[in-house]
Amino acid sequence: MAIVAAGALALTACTSDSGGDGGGSNDDSGGDGGSGSGSGEEVIEKPDLGDIQTKDGQVTYSVGEQEWDSYNELTSGTYSTYNSVINDRTRTGFTYFGTDGTIVRDETFGTFERTSEDPLTVEYTISDDAVWSDGTPVTSNDFLFLWAASNPETLFGSGDDAAPFDSVGDSLGVQVPEGLDTEVDSKKFTLVYENPYPDWQIIFERPLPSHVVAEQAGMEPSEMAQKILDKDPQGLDKAAEFYNSGWTATGGSLPDPALTPSTGPYTFDGATWNSPESLTLVPNEEYWGPPPATANLTFRFTAPEAMVQALQNGDINVIEPQPDVDTVEAIESMGDGFKLLTGPTLTWEHLDYSFRDSSPFAEANGGLAAREAFAMCVPREQIVSNLVQPVDPEAVVMNAREIFPFQDGYKDVVDAAYEGQYDEVDIEGATQKLEESGLETPVDVNIGYSAPNQRRTNIVSAIKASCDEAGFNIQDNGSGDFFDAGGPLDVGDFDIALFAWAGSGQKASGRVIYETGGDQNKGRFSNEEVDQAWETLASSNDSEVLNEQRKKIERLLWEELHGIPLFAHPGVVGYDATLDNVYFNSTQTQVAWNAEQWVRSE
Repeated sequence: MAIVAAGALALTACTSDSGGDGGGSNDDSGGDGGSGSGSGEEVIEKPDLGDIQTKDGQVTYSVGEQEWDSYNELTSGTYSTYNSVINDRTRTGFTYFGTDGTIVRDETFGTFERTSEDPLTVEYTISDDAVWSDGTPVTSNDFLFLWAASNPETLFGSGDDAAPFDSVGDSLGVQVPEGLDTEVDSKKFTLVYENPYPDWQIIFERPLPSHVVAEQAGMEPSEMAQKILDKDPQGLDKAAEFYNSGWTATGGSLPDPALTPSTGPYTFDGATWNSPESLTLVPNEEYWGPPPATANLTFRFTAPEAMVQALQNGDINVIEPQPDVDTVEAIESMGDGFKLLTGPTLTWEHLDYSFRDSSPFAEANGGLAAREAFAMCVPREQIVSNLVQPVDPEAVVMNAREIFPFQDGYKDVVDAAYEGQYDEVDIEGATQKLEESGLETPVDVNIGYSAPNQRRTNIVSAIKASCDEAGFNIQDNGSGDFFDAGGPLDVGDFDIALFAWAGSGQKASGRVIYETGGDQNKGRFSNEEVDQAWETLASSNDSEVLNEQRKKIERLLWEELHGIPLFAHPGVVGYDATLDNVYFNSTQTQVAWNAEQWVRSE
């Protein structure tokens, strides 16, 4: 997993509190089919619609109630599907994820080719037509900046103060420490890896406009690019300052359009933000690829529990609500004017421990014994049976983190890593473990999550009913700012964090969730064996090595109890039957992965 690796990060482990924020494989388990558009058609990549003429009008979609708040979704405070799903429509790159997590190359943007395996060498060519909406060509300068933003030691040195960019991933800087082999303003560049790397095809994120950053840092674009090539960090602190906060937005005030140019079918230039209700993107007239099928694409910020009614009222045309049985039945009962798509996803629900000194689960407090006690009393089977199986009868308790129950090899990994010790609730055993921990009972446990979210409220309620019997005092600390910069997840204000990682099936990008000091390691878990296993996994393209290290990682995470996996999310999409080209997508890019192709039927 993981969101989200460097560039691949945002594409692999985005935090999520929506039921359909994930990835996986297609499934014709309900409605009109897992990946169909209502006609039974299945697709992996975006279909060729031929000669598209943009129609006037508006299509409306909701990713959830949290508002978009940044053009740059790659910082610790802006890294979420809420931002990336919208930004995906305005910035393109060399690849995107198909409906089942397949890596699809977007050759309208450019091409790349592996020219050597030892050392791993990849040559990139950006399309001559690729241009930012302000007329600036997309060049290697933009990818040089992505490399710089991954804080490579060869550019900034090492130490606590040597990483000026608040970036969610460092894989690009780690895997390619010498940076890009290119010239300033070039349409071509080469990467030479220090070691083999399994996710080499997706190491790059969608580029950010380096010319905008340079101007904000008081430099000419070519000057900043040359500094990066020369590994001269002088002045890049100002570039980092803008990267970290210059693209954030609040309260319905969009950033200056000059700061947010587009390389996608839609643009923020001319967009409207009616806070806190909606954000509407408009066509990018400079986009060299297929134009959007519908002129205006509106994202409504709607709570999951209100989505079905909004769909029926016509306020929203496409929804991905919480996947519960009431929601599915409600969409099915709405008649022929609406369609339902369902399928498994690569999003998974989990409970993460905090290892901070303030937590009862920290080594200085209750330690492993307290973590084991909590794991023994969490009613995982009841949670899946009551909250997930009514939507997906095939759903099971998830006993791994880096592979999903519906994927090949899952049983092999679980058999090697997990002995089933937490399959059933054991109140007596949990009570004894809590006594061993030395903590005074009842032990207060603050479970944080993004609220409102009825399913997660129900999960906490089920945990409280069980774990309070063992000597815990479970406290529901759901909050609306849980995912915000400075919010509970960001600053570690939790004993247990309940949320989901939304992924796309990458091999190495989960590293930053578990490794010591990892950007997405919110609970501050640290284990040298886990770190070394990830180092080995991320430095090999050998499938046997990957499989063995994955088993080792999973075993260690169970032994040390980094956290508790719960289940893979089922996905539910409801939409207006007059729309064409709506396809279920099992990855964190969601059903909006091809929103530029949505259009009213003739």
